[in-house]
Amino acid sequence: MALDQYREEDEEEEGMSFLDHLEQLRWHLLRSVAAVLVFTIAAFLAKSIVFGKVILGPSKIDFVTYRLLCKVSDYLGIPALCIDTLPFTIQSRQMTGQFSMHITSSLVVGLVVAFPYLFWEIWRFISPGLYSKERNAARGAVFFVSLLFFMGAAFGYFILSPLSINFLANYQLDPSILNEFDITSYVTTVVMLVLASALMFQLPVVIYFLSMSGLVSAATLRSYRRHSVVVILVVSAIITPPDVISQIIIAMPIMVLYETGIMIAKRLEKKRAEQELKENQQ
Repeated sequence: MALDQYREEDEEEEGMSFLDHLEQLRWHLLRSVAAVLVFTIAAFLAKSIVFGKVILGPSKIDFVTYRLLCKVSDYLGIPALCIDTLPFTIQSRQMTGQFSMHITSSLVVGLVVAFPYLFWEIWRFISPGLYSKERNAARGAVFFVSLLFFMGAAFGYFILSPLSINFLANYQLDPSILNEFDITSYVTTVVMLVLASALMFQLPVVIYFLSMSGLVSAATLRSYRRHSVVVILVVSAIITPPDVISQIIIAMPIMVLYETGIMIAKRLEKKRAEQELKENQQ
């Protein structure tokens, strides 16, 4: 029954013209944009929660990460771990600063919340063009891509952002220089860290599809392990503030994800070899 359904879908795809594909893509994009706009409007209306507690959360000393670090500091007896002061203020130096950042932050929240549906729409457009075997191999793609996206966003928001903000807030060339950050600079930094972490956490998915298509192998990934460390550190330095701690913090999970990608590629090669052996025996 499932095989007949795949055949019917394949036949429908083959019978579609280029304009039909464009029309289908247009509707997928319209639904995706509509979903993002719905969540963006909801975030815009919930200003006190989205902006006051979520976006500005890492700038306040009662943020969950700072409180946990202070608890760990008390438990281990290491006072340096406790972040109990953030010596900076946030200002708006442009007439449209607060309004534009309200729109920007609402749009980012809408994009993050709608991401699973957004990717699902993209996948619905791409998957009919795959063979049934490829479709089965990529089963659960929406779930795993969304899971890694939210894990990366959470890592960027709860770990990378507060530690980076603490470093920048406490960095001074001279005690006479006060840290008064513009709201645009603050929101841009937090958004960049969160979205960059979310995208970098997609590394295992990228390796999975490259391995499935035969473009990379586990042996190739292992041979370029040292090169990957350099690339990861360079990318980490680009997307994080200029402090070594933040760069190492984001580089460590990416290196773990790279090693996970090697294991995924190795497992796919093993399955491919077993499948080829069965076909040869038949």
